[in-house]
Amino acid sequence: MFEKIEIMEMASAMARHAAARQNAVAKNIANADTPGYAARDLPPFEDLYRSEVGGDLRATRPGHIGAASTITTGPEPLASPGVTSPDGNAVSLEEEMIRSVEVKREHDLSLAIYRSSLNILRSSLGRG
Repeated sequence: MFEKIEIMEMASAMARHAAARQNAVAKNIANADTPGYAARDLPPFEDLYRSEVGGDLRATRPGHIGAASTITTGPEPLASPGVTSPDGNAVSLEEEMIRSVEVKREHDLSLAIYRSSLNILRSSLGRG
């Protein structure tokens, strides 16, 4: 009954997305002085989640039927549009700071969803 609660899976997916996006932001900041480096960012969580939930069945393990080409491995960082410097670097530290704050908000939201769902589940079991 409680093996797969969709809201818990969504909160977990949101936290994983925030972690992957924070990783991309950290790489952008680390390469702020690298000539020719293009800043990267992930697509919004809403778009990724909608594409995974809506649509055809998806395979998450190789043992699933028809899993040869439909295994989801996670979002790939996309090149982020921006102004490039004379050496070809497209990292703006100000934009990366803003993205870092957005990522923190995403992570806090995922924790709030998880915490709220856990409290509802505990209340329904009479342990709240």
